[in-house]
Amino acid sequence: MAKLQKAPLRALTEEERRTLMAVARAGSERADRVARAKALLAVAQGASFTAAAGFAGRRSGRGVATLVARFNRTGLAALDSRHGGGPPSQYGPAERERILREFRRSPDRERDGAATWSLTRALGPSCRPCGKPGTPGSRAAHGARRERRGASANAGR
Repeated sequence: MAKLQKAPLRALTEEERRTLMAVARAGSERADRVARAKALLAVAQGASFTAAAGFAGRRSGRGVATLVARFNRTGLAALDSRHGGGPPSQYGPAERERILREFRRSPDRERDGAATWSLTRALGPSCRPCGKPGTPGSRAAHGARRERRGASANAGR
């Protein structure tokens, strides 16, 4: 006899179902979001947590149970990744966008004093307004390198 689910999936709204189906079928969507959407759709169609995990390419029915509980609380926000540990994020969304905007624009030879970006030069205007030092060895420089890598890795997505 199957074990009863502690927190069964609540009924999906039509909009949630459409969004989950679109995410599950999207080829340009992040793989973790696709797997979460597939697992939630399988549970909504009556599959057990273990079967839904297998359908989504995961191993753990417990992970699906956690996902279902989170979906019941937060809705479609449960598809998004959360902070995975490690040091806390250094920049908020506004600061992150300002740094990325600086890296995306081409330097102006007269205004910036260079034809190409160096890390020090690129960090200068973006980190000083937010009160973080922009020297290459600083935590701000390290965070900007990480932000830039993430932006270039996700540029084609």
